[in-house]
Formats: sequence, C-alpha cells, structure tokens
Amino acid sequence: MTGNKLFEGIEIFVQVVKSQGFSAAAEQLGHSSSHVSKEITKLETRLGVRLLNRTTRSIALTPEGEAYYQYCTQLLQDAESAIAAITQNSIDPKGTLKVSCPIGFSAHYLQPILAQFLDLYPNVRLDLDLSDKHIDVIADGYDLAIRATPQLAESSLICKRIFKTKAYVIASKGYLEKQGRPYHPRELNKHHCICYSNLKNPTRWEFSSQSGEHFSVDVKEKMRCNNGQAELDMVLADQGICRLPGFYLDSAFANEQIEALFPEFIQPEVNVYAVYPSRKHLSPKVRCFIDLLSEALTEN
Repeated sequence: MTGNKLFEGIEIFVQVVKSQGFSAAAEQLGHSSSHVSKEITKLETRLGVRLLNRTTRSIALTPEGEAYYQYCTQLLQDAESAIAAITQNSIDPKGTLKVSCPIGFSAHYLQPILAQFLDLYPNVRLDLDLSDKHIDVIADGYDLAIRATPQLAESSLICKRIFKTKAYVIASKGYLEKQGRPYHPRELNKHHCICYSNLKNPTRWEFSSQSGEHFSVDVKEKMRCNNGQAELDMVLADQGICRLPGFYLDSAFANEQIEALFPEFIQPEVNVYAVYPSRKHLSPKVRCFIDLLSEALTEN
C-alpha cells in the first residue's frame, strides 16, 4: 500500500475503538456516523481484513483488528511526538516541576543550576525533594529524578547521563593512626568499613589494577548508611573507611581531613543521570531543565 492512502482512516479507526462505537467517535471527530462507518469499511477493504465485528449495540475488535489497533495507536503517538519536537521550542515552560535529587550532589552542584532555571523560567514552580532514597519516579509522581551510581539499574525509564566523577576510598588520619593503614583493597576485610545501603551490594567494592585486572572485595562492614554526608561525617569522626563520590570530598581533601587510599588502583566512576518516565510528550519544563543540567555540568 503506497501513496496518500497509507494512513487514511487510521485516526478514525482508533477513535472508534476508544469510543466503543461509531456514534460516539463521530461526535468526537465532528463527522456523521455514516461517514465514520464508510471510512472504516474503506479501510477494511484496502487492508483485506475485517477489523471490527459490529452489532446494533456494540463493536468488538477482531484478532486482526486488535493487532492493527496497537500499531495504529503507536503511529499516532509518534506523529504527535514529531509535531511536538518541532513546535515545543516556542512553548514557554510552566507549571510545577517535581524533582528528586541526592542530598550531596544537590549541595555541591545543583543549587546554582536551580537558581538559574527559576530565573530563566519564571512560570515554573519547583518542587524539590532532597533524599538519597530510591524513589519510584512514576508512582510517586516525579517529573525527573537525579541519580548518582556506578551503574544504573535496568528499568523502563529514560535515562541521560549528565555528569561523572571519580569515587574514592577514604579514611581520616585519626582512624589510620588507631587501626593501621591498608595497602591493598583486599585488606578491607580486616578494617571497619562504612557502606552505602542504597547500592545493590553495599559490602562488595569493585577495583581494577593498572594492568586491567578487575576484582571485587567483600569488605568488613562496621556501619551501613543511606546518606553519603552521614558516611563522611563518620569517617571524620575516625570511625571507619568508606567510598564516596568526589563531589562530597572537595572540602575534606582541601582541609587535609581525609586521605585517599589505594591511589594505584582504578575505582568505578560514579555516573549522574537524569531519569524520567518517557521521551514521548516530554514537557517543555522537563526538557529545558535537562538541557540546562547538561550544559551546566558539562562546564564543570
């Protein structure tokens, strides 16, 4: 099937199914019932299959109609997305933007970006949740979540990497004086380790040698915590060794409060992602926020 009849009748067919009848579909589309019925008949004739079983009171999809309906629905959604992609630049972002972000990342990077965003888009109201817990973006009604992790768990959500940083295994001078210094990551099974509970395997830390040998270490857990800043506070209190993203550590390194252990070993990078429900019908407020995040963090 080619030419201008390729998509003819599809919108009407989808509306008939959604409305569960010709009369209701005709009212939605601004046509007469007879016109809608004729268009469905013409569509079935072109396809060579029956799409709908009709009675005087109801309609029902045939198996072929059910399969065709799924494809047609997707086609219409894609067409709407294509139109939005070329027109949404002219739409002013507005409404409430609900964002979840880890506490540490927000404190070190997000605040100036939020201020710039609100200055640029005064019709947007920001609903910001600062938490290290793993929220359900869809069920909890978030437009977007920022997640910092070595590896993002598989899901149906769309993710865009916006930033990356090194991870460091750290200890305070006080802890090293009391407990001794580990010289190889495998010695961590004899030390007090503070582990981040939001990871899939909090007590298994990954390393690579300069020669490319990859290995994991099951560390000895002294404490488990779901907040990076609280982990750092315990390290500064000489309570153990932990591994944290670099964005927590600038001040502590600058003030010589901590030391990075195992500098000759390569540790997994921590990636920061913007995670959101769908590319389809991405609202201007979400699109503009992601663009600003990417631009600002790339500069960092």
